[in-house]
Amino acid sequence: MLVSDFNFLLPDELIAQEPLADRAGSRLLQLERTSGRILDRCFTDFPGLLRPDDLVIFNDTRVFPARLYGRRIFQNPAAGGFPGGAIEVLLTRQVSTDPNEWECLVRPGRKIDVGTGLLFGDDDDKNKDRLEAKVLARGAFGERRIRFKPVPDFFASVERFGHIPLPPYIHREDRPADRARYQTVYARDPGSIAAPTAGLHFTDHILASLRERGIETARITLHVGLGTFQPVRVDEVERHKLHREACSISSESAGVINRALDAGRRVIAVGTTTVRALEYAARQSGTARVPAGKGEADIYIYPGYKFLVVGGLLTNFHLPQSTLLMLVCAFAGKAPVLAAYKHAVEKRYRFYSYGDCMFIE
Repeated sequence: MLVSDFNFLLPDELIAQEPLADRAGSRLLQLERTSGRILDRCFTDFPGLLRPDDLVIFNDTRVFPARLYGRRIFQNPAAGGFPGGAIEVLLTRQVSTDPNEWECLVRPGRKIDVGTGLLFGDDDDKNKDRLEAKVLARGAFGERRIRFKPVPDFFASVERFGHIPLPPYIHREDRPADRARYQTVYARDPGSIAAPTAGLHFTDHILASLRERGIETARITLHVGLGTFQPVRVDEVERHKLHREACSISSESAGVINRALDAGRRVIAVGTTTVRALEYAARQSGTARVPAGKGEADIYIYPGYKFLVVGGLLTNFHLPQSTLLMLVCAFAGKAPVLAAYKHAVEKRYRFYSYGDCMFIE
């Protein structure tokens, strides 16, 4: 299967650069898998499109300011360490065996080798929030593993120095407003470098509408990292490998999900990250049921995959030739999905993270 089979034409002006003032003001394209029928709707219609016995699953991960700007530390035998050239580090995954170790992307990669010291914070900042790290290992395409010197509250320090890692197709610097807007209203557990964007449309009012209709909901966590957004650099779909992403499902959520599956009810996933967490957990159990626990999802879903848990999907529009688009095509069929994307382009839907969404059932 060729990666080029998942290409489509998208005018640049349809890539949303700013969020709407009203989260729930986005458009929604409804795609029926069995018939291929396409309907143009508004996101506020979403609660009414659900069946009374549907179970809706959210990913409650929280985006943290994972983009750090700092300097290399040059070593001088006489003067000790001192700050040198400017660098950029994007933290992508916290290593589970050592909370001070992170996998990351660095720039400029050629100047950041194993053993390089990294400094984040003002040069004259001697307080406890200053961050220092050392490069432990290097990988391909700017990937590194680094270890930070322990600090009392790592995420508090990152909140001070870091920037919200807006995707590269948003051609502007992050702003203070993005800290709230590039975040779901139900975000809880920090660890993601990108928002689970299908959830960005929900407001407290929409969530209340789900409760009023008696729609049951549950939450899982998958911290979005390289496994979600790393570009596909091979020609054949099957040759691509996904990075691992930390995920967890509580006993309470597992119980709710499995009772729905046992009763033959639809499980509606909000976002492709939710799909991957649920399907990874079910595959790991070998029972087509979702166990409670933690893991590191590396499941790669593309056409031909048999879904064990998910029966409906709310998702944003994804990049051409991306693993996210492949997952959506696996769920609804390549031809219907690409036809829906063509329709969305013709109807001037807004694409990607701050764009519109589609509901596939």
